[in-house]
Amino acid sequence: MEKLCSLACKAQNLLNKTRAVDFLGPLALRLYLVPVFWMAGTKKLEDMDSIIEWFGNADWGLGLPFPELMAWLATLTEVGGAILLFLGLATRWISIPMIFTMIVAAVTVHWQNGWLAIAEGSGFFASDRTAGAIERLDAAKEILQEHANYDWITENGSLVILNNGIEFAATYSIMLLVLFFIGPGKASLDHLIYKKFGQCS
Repeated sequence: MEKLCSLACKAQNLLNKTRAVDFLGPLALRLYLVPVFWMAGTKKLEDMDSIIEWFGNADWGLGLPFPELMAWLATLTEVGGAILLFLGLATRWISIPMIFTMIVAAVTVHWQNGWLAIAEGSGFFASDRTAGAIERLDAAKEILQEHANYDWITENGSLVILNNGIEFAATYSIMLLVLFFIGPGKASLDHLIYKKFGQCS
């Protein structure tokens, strides 16, 4: 038993040595999220009139109140958030509106589609909707195999059907929640500012 405890202590001490590079975790989270939010935000900026109309239209859009304000808030949060995450500046503060943006997206755009981002025919999160999508995907594959160059079409990846569920929005929210609680890590402007000016009294 004593040898086992000694071995466990040595293993723990070995793990503790990795704290010298513990900045890699939050840095990886930030750099993963940067292109996600940058692309989402800059794509909206390309045609804000259409985005505002989509935000406000109750028939074929989201039917949100104050669509112009909401569209601009979402877009600037995504673009500005991507820049701040990249720099590691005001990371914990910007995480809050970014999480809120993801929650709004999950509830208004993705919720009715269930969990899965990509349709699957079986498994815990599969539904009648995703099973039906797989049935249609199989039919599409058969048509393409018979009437097209299927090997060329799938050369760079398999065919899938987008289910557009809450999976990605929930994942990004969790990543942002981690950054909110642990901060951006040592490889950030936040850390440099903290070192320069110290803790607030």
